Amino acid sequence: MEIANEINKKQSNLYLTIIILSGILFFIPFLGKVHLFDWDEINFAESAREMIVTGNYHRVQINFQPFWEKPPFFFWLQVGAMKLFGVNEFAARFPNAIFGIITLVTFFLIGKKYKSPRFGFIWAISYLGTFLPHLYFKSGIIDPIFNYFIFLGIYFMYKDISGEIYKNKYVYPSLAGFFIGLATLTKGPVGLLIFLITFLVYFIYSRFKNFPDVKKILLFIFFFTIICLLWFGEEIINNGFWFLKEFLAYQADLFLHPVASHGEPWYYHFVVVFIGCFPISIIGLPILFGKKTEENKHFLRLMKILFWTVMILFSITTTKIVHYSSLTYMPLAFMATCYLDWLLVNKQKMKISLLVLIAFMGFVFSFLLAALPYVANHHELILPYLKDPFAKASLNVNVHWSGYESFIGIFYFLLVLAAVILFYKKKNKIAILFLFYSTAVCLFIYLLAVVPKIEKYSQGPAIDFYQTLQGKDVYVWPIGFKSYAQYFYAKKPASPVYGEADEQFLLKGDIKKPAYFVVKVTNTGFDSTCNKCTLIEQKGGFKFYKREPVSK
Repeated sequence: MEIANEINKKQSNLYLTIIILSGILFFIPFLGKVHLFDWDEINFAESAREMIVTGNYHRVQINFQPFWEKPPFFFWLQVGAMKLFGVNEFAARFPNAIFGIITLVTFFLIGKKYKSPRFGFIWAISYLGTFLPHLYFKSGIIDPIFNYFIFLGIYFMYKDISGEIYKNKYVYPSLAGFFIGLATLTKGPVGLLIFLITFLVYFIYSRFKNFPDVKKILLFIFFFTIICLLWFGEEIINNGFWFLKEFLAYQADLFLHPVASHGEPWYYHFVVVFIGCFPISIIGLPILFGKKTEENKHFLRLMKILFWTVMILFSITTTKIVHYSSLTYMPLAFMATCYLDWLLVNKQKMKISLLVLIAFMGFVFSFLLAALPYVANHHELILPYLKDPFAKASLNVNVHWSGYESFIGIFYFLLVLAAVILFYKKKNKIAILFLFYSTAVCLFIYLLAVVPKIEKYSQGPAIDFYQTLQGKDVYVWPIGFKSYAQYFYAKKPASPVYGEADEQFLLKGDIKKPAYFVVKVTNTGFDSTCNKCTLIEQKGGFKFYKREPVSK
């Protein structure tokens, strides 16, 4: 028995070491290789930068004006990274990379306790080797950390209602309140909403068996409130209820009305998750739609409820953005792990329909990954079919392509095909490693070799222009499109504050310092709207103008 325990301990330590090293290797290097992307990445990094510029770490701002949309926790993390690494892309993305490693370790530890070290290891690497989760941990958006806190809050409450007793029976509901409070402090009250709906459905299904007693509910509320008051409380004390009122009004408006041109059809998130979460979106299908395994049915039921809660909730909201449904990735990876572990335990062959789907989706992804750099390097192939003048002009940017970038996609398909063959031959262990690590490697190389070049066509010229204006006493403003890049990349000072309401003043008013404008080539009427603007240059799909001061 002691020998078996020692072997299990060594195996567990080996799995954990591989997971940590994998997270470090795949998530941290080259985070700053490509500019931050408009809108969200630049928006959030700019809020963190403005905290540093103003020294006000409590008020979230954009353009040094109150920003109603988000609480400050994520920006505090970015500020910490910027203090260490400077105000740059690497620092803006660093918190998610660290939480990516933490998430993988958490999955391993929960999976180990749930069933076995092997189960935890599969759960971790399945998340590492899935498209959208992998990409999000290398991004500067809020959702990976927000989702992590919600997941932990749900997990600890489950541990309490499942009857698992810690040294103190009130620890788990306290931790649940703590983490849901952190989720609320990260992105807002939707974290609490998801938690409450998930457990409401769970208890209805179980006929309110093991429903927490009053003391546990009060403890949850207490710790949730204490964490939230770290920000909401100080805002109320310092500024009254007006800021909280505006914040909550914005959250409600986001739910009830489409904003930022994100009014997509109701099935939008189903498509995003199925395509973007390859390969777990395919592997998890048998469990999602009812296949029974020997695992704990109560936790599996909770994971299914969490998945459908998020999918349905954000399908009925009028504003639909890709990452709104990203919390589904965690339970989906768990369900995929249940199926893969079942294959291993029972020495079964994966269903042919799933293998065909994996091969087909692998081909589609590989084709797109290979075609994108090829077309970019031979854009004369698509120019006759492009109707958008901005897209046509953007392809004129001089970008060096070696010609080998397309092989990344080709090799990826060969690796996916090899994994499919291994699954078919019931060599499931090596097939699992092959499938998920090949996806992780493919994304790592593609983000390094291809994405920075593609970005040069899209927003690159504008960002390069903004960077030339850093430290200069000038106005800089995009005309005809919304962007946050002019704030972050031109390093806009705290004063003067100007925005959309001041656009006519910048174009025609009595300005005291030079004004620079970034205009898309599709804005053909700009010359007639600006008083004495001079075209500096056109690069790609952008034109850059300068307007001199009217009087000194």
